[in-house]
Amino acid sequence: MNQVAKYLPILPVLLAYAILFALGHTVSGTWQLVATLLFYCALGQAFNIFLGMTGYVDFGYVAFMGMGTYGMALAITKLAHVPELGAVVIVIGFALALLMATLLSLAVGAVALRLRGAYFAIATIGVNEGFRFLIEGARIWNGAEGMIFTAQLNEILGTERASRLMTYWADVMVLVIAVLAAAVTLFYMRNRVGYALTALREDEDAAKVMGINVTKYKIIAFITSACFAGLVGAASWALKTPYVFPPEVFEIHYTVEAIIIVMLGGAGTLLGPLVGGLIYGISKYYLSIFLPGLQLLVFAPVIIVIIIMFPEGVVGMLRQRTRNTVLGRFIV
Repeated sequence: MNQVAKYLPILPVLLAYAILFALGHTVSGTWQLVATLLFYCALGQAFNIFLGMTGYVDFGYVAFMGMGTYGMALAITKLAHVPELGAVVIVIGFALALLMATLLSLAVGAVALRLRGAYFAIATIGVNEGFRFLIEGARIWNGAEGMIFTAQLNEILGTERASRLMTYWADVMVLVIAVLAAAVTLFYMRNRVGYALTALREDEDAAKVMGINVTKYKIIAFITSACFAGLVGAASWALKTPYVFPPEVFEIHYTVEAIIIVMLGGAGTLLGPLVGGLIYGISKYYLSIFLPGLQLLVFAPVIIVIIIMFPEGVVGMLRQRTRNTVLGRFIV
């Protein structure tokens, strides 16, 4: 019974995503907004596994999303001529996205995770930009010209099914990825990995003295977070907009958005990325409608005020106020 009880905090997450999904289906004209919110929530859930649980800020995080996008793009372009595979190509694309994101995270983690603080952040920025210019300069995967694979996707699935995939099913896949990322986060939080990462985040040197292999657990969080980023890139970029260009998929502002989402909701919490994604997504969407051209001018001070008022994030504040209550059991 206790084993079941410790995973009960996943219920508010599932309920929130179910409500979002239902709104997109029942309220006319809201699916595009819901799809945007799902993307930001999934991005926050994935990024929180590393930033929230270790305290390390990875400014090159978007590189893993870019690798996931390329993984799906390569699978579609290289296997479109095999009619026997059909929709299995999409499954292969996700597998390749996972593989490529994992390999890059292993390469980056082997070097960058030896650094701390600002040095780690600077190193990850360098990796992101360096990898982008390597692709463009060495003309890897068509270089700066990118890859457009709408025709191949139509060939694999047919025009109607491909259109449905781009306008609906890709967003559903992002929803599934967000839920899986939240489930993995809770699993880590309730097991040895989470306890080790909490000790690491609070005081890395003290954690080492206690006998915790901090490098091992940092790598686990880093690779897990990178894998989910690759899946998000494959679904929300490669399948939703079937083209890939290096300047877009390695654009650092997606990493900045992920940081804002996690900090708004509450770093290291389960509900934080979901709440932060909703606040950020809804604010950005409606400000761009009602104050076009001025949304960033208004949005920046709003974010600053929220972070000052809730330094531990919105969910961090709620967790403190509901501690030792029945509601507090579900807010972690």
